[in-house]
Amino acid sequence: MKVIICGAGQVGFSIARYLSTHDNDVTIIDQSEELINHISGTLDVRGIVGFASHPDLLARAGISETDMIIAVTFADEVNMVACQIAHSLFNVPLKIARVRNKSYLNPEWAALYKPDHMSIDLIISPELEVARAIGRGLDFPGTFEVIPFAEKTIQLVGIRCKAKAPILNTPLRLLEGLFPELDLSVLFIIRGDTGFIPVGSDQLQGGDEVYLLIPQEKLTHAIEAFGFSEQKSQRLLILGGGNVGFCLAEEVEAQHPEISLMLIEQDKDRATYVANQLTRTVVLRGDALDREILREANAKITNKVLAVTSDDKVNILASLLAKRMGADQAMALVNSSSYSSIVSSLGIDSVISPKALTVSSILQYVRRGRIRTVHSLKENFGEVIEAEAVGTSNVLGMTVSEVNVPRSLMIGAIVRDDQTLIPREDTVIKVHDRVILIVTSAAVKRFEKLFSVRLEYV
Repeated sequence: MKVIICGAGQVGFSIARYLSTHDNDVTIIDQSEELINHISGTLDVRGIVGFASHPDLLARAGISETDMIIAVTFADEVNMVACQIAHSLFNVPLKIARVRNKSYLNPEWAALYKPDHMSIDLIISPELEVARAIGRGLDFPGTFEVIPFAEKTIQLVGIRCKAKAPILNTPLRLLEGLFPELDLSVLFIIRGDTGFIPVGSDQLQGGDEVYLLIPQEKLTHAIEAFGFSEQKSQRLLILGGGNVGFCLAEEVEAQHPEISLMLIEQDKDRATYVANQLTRTVVLRGDALDREILREANAKITNKVLAVTSDDKVNILASLLAKRMGADQAMALVNSSSYSSIVSSLGIDSVISPKALTVSSILQYVRRGRIRTVHSLKENFGEVIEAEAVGTSNVLGMTVSEVNVPRSLMIGAIVRDDQTLIPREDTVIKVHDRVILIVTSAAVKRFEKLFSVRLEYV
């Protein structure tokens, strides 16, 4: 696939790195010669210095032969115009734009993006994605990710094993017999700096970060098996009132009226603005690293502290400080992969990665096949994919054991006729099955071959 990325910042770099390592022809455009030189020297991509929405520059980048344009510059208007030019002048099939301004994201103006107006196939808002991702986990203690699949009937849950959790030190193949009420599938385990797809002989250990698939109605039982009580978050403290913190506060106010919410923002004007826009949130002006401010915000009796400032170091240090003061859980927004790999070892409960959420948003447009949902695991360990087995898919008639590749590809669940199945090795894939699986980078081509859609079925 030929892809043009407009914008070589952190998001653009992350997308380019992912796409370029999966056999895509990537060209990236940015006004900064420094950023272009860095990305061209680091990744196998073509870099062009210039203004991303100028038609002549897009033409020089080869847009007439491009399958997809992804516009993620810092300016919403540049991103929107680049997609419009790609549609109107060059007939590019897929247009994706990052849009941050809330006015553009208001559902009241959704008609703006219709094909006969400003044709954009996917709007990416990392701030909203982060807010929604955090919001989904507020009802479930101990989780660091809760991602819905199959119209929310089954959840992909990221959870850390407590040292004395009853589910530990048991071969995974025996879990069904010992914990029949769970009905779960362990997809992925992160242990230290290593991530792997488990086999039946593997055992969970204290401190493991585990991704599992489980039906929505069984989620509470699973949380208890991993050593966490059923208590939901009642007190929430947000550190940072920027776009992410503001969107998160709005999400909590709208979806979780039972939660008491406080927010700390250092900039005076921004703190005033946020306080005027929110209705239930108590906004304090101050430094997230100031013990007195954290004490005033009742950090010691807070269920979750969410550090989402624009500075990774501040988020990490503030999370550690809040935990030391008595907060139950702390989550830190971290953009740099250099930091994210060490955060859990410091005692922070989980990392929020806007880049991973952004990549997940676009993957379903890149993967070949009838794809419904894709989620990229942090640090690009792999992808969890919901794919439909259509009439011409090679996977039809194969058993789960024939599809699975140890440590590389594993089917975790099948949704068939509104019924969720945790499959056995002899389960046969049927037409219209919605298969939820995990695949590593090494096995992506095998996945695409199994679930490819031939032209006669399109």
